Amino acid sequence: MSAVTTLLLLAAIIWFWLDSARAREIATGICDAACKQRDVQFLDQTVALRKIGLRWTRNGIRFRRVFRFDFSEEGAGRRSGHIVLVGIQMEEFSLGLASEE
Repeated sequence: MSAVTTLLLLAAIIWFWLDSARAREIATGICDAACKQRDVQFLDQTVALRKIGLRWTRNGIRFRRVFRFDFSEEGAGRRSGHIVLVGIQMEEFSLGLASEE
């Protein structure tokens, strides 16, 4: 393997890692704001990556990431919700509550 190929591979890995960290920060911010708006408690203040794939958009190919997070209604019990990001744009958000539209 040549030095150029090694550098390109290393650059791609670093880019993917930084892009994933940015997407996770965005998902965490959206979940925190949405939980506050719906008056539920966002537990652990973090999201967990559950699935990653590719999606074709008008702007080209983007990573589609599905994150899971936990929340609590009235401080009792632990429930799970999810958020889907395509690139850094939110595609779907769900708390899985019956009153949610």
